[in-house]
Amino acid sequence: MKKYIISFLLIAVAALNSYGQKYYTKTGEITFFSATPIENIEAVSNSASTVIDMSSGKIQWAVLIKSFEFEKALMQEHFNENYMESSKYPKAKFKGQLNDSSKVNLKTDGIYTVDVTGILEIHGIEKELTTTTTFEVSNGEIVAKCLLKVLVADFGIEIPSVVKDNIAKEIEIRIAGNYEILENL
Repeated sequence: MKKYIISFLLIAVAALNSYGQKYYTKTGEITFFSATPIENIEAVSNSASTVIDMSSGKIQWAVLIKSFEFEKALMQEHFNENYMESSKYPKAKFKGQLNDSSKVNLKTDGIYTVDVTGILEIHGIEKELTTTTTFEVSNGEIVAKCLLKVLVADFGIEIPSVVKDNIAKEIEIRIAGNYEILENL
């Protein structure tokens, strides 16, 4: 009987240690920016969902394409209908791995930088990439940020020749999230 109680206690302690290792946000911010001599294009979404499992180093995020907002309504319409085909490809997603999650302690104040490798899916096309993510922990608040630079052509997004000079070939994507512990495992 003692053997079973000890086994149960060890399992309970292991479960408690892994509890609190998952962090999430439903209000992550993703912005993208296209700079050209003719016109800059910028859009933002504040509804990206993301989960980080610090015990395994796995990270995932997703954002609805239609959640991006532009300064000009016509840009938003063209973005959704002509370029991103958001009815056909409603989400952009990333599924990856923190390359050395042991370097990050989200329970201790500090700034932690770690590489992340994974698969980015945009417009129905998946591409492997590696980028650097910075975690800033201060007074229990956790903010993660990263920057991606992606080629429009890599994701099968066709730009008509009439407007090809209005849209950069490389788009800058900034991702930021304020994370909290996922308590309902």
